[in-house]
Amino acid sequence: MQGRVRDYGIVSADQQKDMSGLAFVQGLADGTLPLNTMARTLGYDVVEATNGRVVVVAEPSDAHLNPAGTVHGGLAATLLDSCMGLAVQSTLEKGLGQTTLEFKISLLRPITPQTGTIRAEGVVLSRGRRIGTAEGRLTDGDGRLLAHGTTTCLIFES
Repeated sequence: MQGRVRDYGIVSADQQKDMSGLAFVQGLADGTLPLNTMARTLGYDVVEATNGRVVVVAEPSDAHLNPAGTVHGGLAATLLDSCMGLAVQSTLEKGLGQTTLEFKISLLRPITPQTGTIRAEGVVLSRGRRIGTAEGRLTDGDGRLLAHGTTTCLIFES
């Protein structure tokens, strides 16, 4: 994606517990921490991370097609779930984790391998003690909106 070699795997619970959420997500973005293996399977990358905002990118290919010949909506859903959840994660203090309780997406335009690189940007809307919410936008290289969504995440002690 960005011309860099990525490591894939997991970050241990003990290692995560000693990091702020922002340090964790920035480690994913800068490559000092491994991305999850789903990122390898689907070919996406975390490329930007600031407090409350995360960007994930992917290059749709023939491997992502549904029987109708367009990119399966599951790719858009995964990119949006990832960028929104990681945006919430980026606001967490050491010792806290989060998980998606629910998310909703709307698919607006078909995605094909010819669409080129797609970009999912997640931004936190609200962060409380137990619940965080975020919105996400999936766009093409020309900035056209392909899909959008919202998420609610449960925040817990890790």
